[in-house]
Amino acid sequence: MAEQASLSGLTEQQAKEFHEQFKITYTAFVGIAALVHLFVIAANPWF
Repeated sequence: MAEQASLSGLTEQQAKEFHEQFKITYTAFVGIAALVHLFVIAANPWF
């Protein structure tokens, strides 16, 4: 019996795989953004 797809068209397994990769990518993006913000503040403080 075929697995029923969700509204996104992904199976539950595909959605879980996507979510795991999304968490890693999002965490890396936020970490890099925070680091860049700290560098900008260090180079050009507002006080």
